[in-house]
Amino acid sequence: KRASEVRPEVSEAIFLCPDCGNRISVIQTERVIKAPTQCDCGCKRGFKLVDQKLYDARWIVIEEPFEITSGERPSEIMVFLKEDLTLPRMQNKTDPGNRIKIVGILKQLPRRVRGTRSRQLEIYIDANSVESVEVEWEELEISPEDEKKILELAKDPQIYKKLVDSIAPSLYGLDEVKEAIVLQLFGGVPHVQKDKSRVRGDIHILLVGDPSTAKSALMKVVSSLIPRGRYVSGKGVTAAGLTATVVRDEEFLGGWVLEAGALVMCNKSLCAIDEFEKVDKSDQIALHEAMEQNTISIAKASIVATLPAETAILAGGNPKFGRFDPYLPIKEQINIPDTLLARFDLKFALRDIPNPELDAKIADHILKSRHYGEEEIKPAIEPELLRKYIAYARKNCKPRLTREAGEVIKEFFVKLREKASGEEAPIPITLRQYEALIRLAEASAKVQLRNEVTKEDALRAINLMKASLRQFGFDPETGKIDIDRAEGHIPSSQRSKIRVVLDVIEELSQTYGKSIPVEEIIRKAKESGVENAEDIIKSMKNEGVIFEPSPGFIQKI
Repeated sequence: KRASEVRPEVSEAIFLCPDCGNRISVIQTERVIKAPTQCDCGCKRGFKLVDQKLYDARWIVIEEPFEITSGERPSEIMVFLKEDLTLPRMQNKTDPGNRIKIVGILKQLPRRVRGTRSRQLEIYIDANSVESVEVEWEELEISPEDEKKILELAKDPQIYKKLVDSIAPSLYGLDEVKEAIVLQLFGGVPHVQKDKSRVRGDIHILLVGDPSTAKSALMKVVSSLIPRGRYVSGKGVTAAGLTATVVRDEEFLGGWVLEAGALVMCNKSLCAIDEFEKVDKSDQIALHEAMEQNTISIAKASIVATLPAETAILAGGNPKFGRFDPYLPIKEQINIPDTLLARFDLKFALRDIPNPELDAKIADHILKSRHYGEEEIKPAIEPELLRKYIAYARKNCKPRLTREAGEVIKEFFVKLREKASGEEAPIPITLRQYEALIRLAEASAKVQLRNEVTKEDALRAINLMKASLRQFGFDPETGKIDIDRAEGHIPSSQRSKIRVVLDVIEELSQTYGKSIPVEEIIRKAKESGVENAEDIIKSMKNEGVIFEPSPGFIQKI
């Protein structure tokens, strides 16, 4: 839960007797150095500290896992680590957020109150060994037998389907979303350019949907499937809980200590953030750097640090009005800043649309898996082998884009943008989606343990991107895909109407001056072909383009 810095502590102090010059060794077990009480020559005071033996030590606080506390507040206890338990390889295990098992000796320590000993005792564990309960990707042991199974799976032509069927098999359907999550787990390849700029390899996915579409269940399963995965709910999370914070260290050594948040704890793994729209806007802003640069910078108190956060984010959100409306821009449906929306590589809308055939299949699936006493639905690939498969691919495969695959992605990008012509035309795709396509194609190549991205990988990435753009970027007014609509910006169809309304305001200002009656603006705008002028004016007020100096009047800023 918390950890101090590694500091040297005195294990043995050597004192010099002022009378006979004898060197006296005293083993130190308490918080303050204890001098000898008496020398063999009878001297009882004036001992001088001349030498000392040191070892590295660290204090940590551990708490019970929430699964075993039956709803109560988890108990916590201090643990004392020393010598080899403070080495860098062990330090990674004992950093906040890791699950560990400790074997040690229970000891007591008198509390100090204003320099005197208290009657109350503090108990702590003097640790002998520390063992990780959760292992990292690099620490997963892959035996020769496991490697043989992994290589056989990679050659299977049905491997993508098997992987999709292994993600939350108890949840029927959602194949498109599950395929995207499979690619997210394998991840793309981070690139460091010659100018030292970094292009991330992590894939971020946003799920927005109706109630009872299994968003939360899917996110919980995925986060528990992989090492260091975490699931957090947006309702109770803060910027400090997601990124990092600096707190005063009252328990250990005084001063300030750095506490890592969920994204740092999930470094090189996945963090599932449910109810993403309920995270405060000020806290959402803290995610910008983590999502694009894979780092979290903090400068508070006396601590200036940059923490690694190579974390893939799987976020889930609920629409404001309860159900997802494909005819409304996403910005009007979910409280997420457009700058943050743009950082998600793929966005999916999970909709609960009545369909007798599909509903019957889902109902049968639930009954078979839970109520008919039949065997539990098994994943196509066992979770343990799936973890090892992903770990093996992430470690050994660094796919490079072939010319053929690059041309396929380039052609899709250029052709889609060709359809947009003119200043006010909707932009269907930007360079951000182009980079996302490359990441998805690299992840697809990793699935088959290839070091080259083929045309098939590029097409798989394009199909997922098309599905995402269709759900969020389709503008019913123009009948075209508009990326501004998908990323929470003002759609091009609305931008052109805003320009008309601004021209009307400019024209009427010559007659009425600065403050113009709203009714006149609406009348003139409708004459110019803007039917929903009231909505446009409301949108312009929200964007800060105009304001209402007095009821019924509008003024341009």
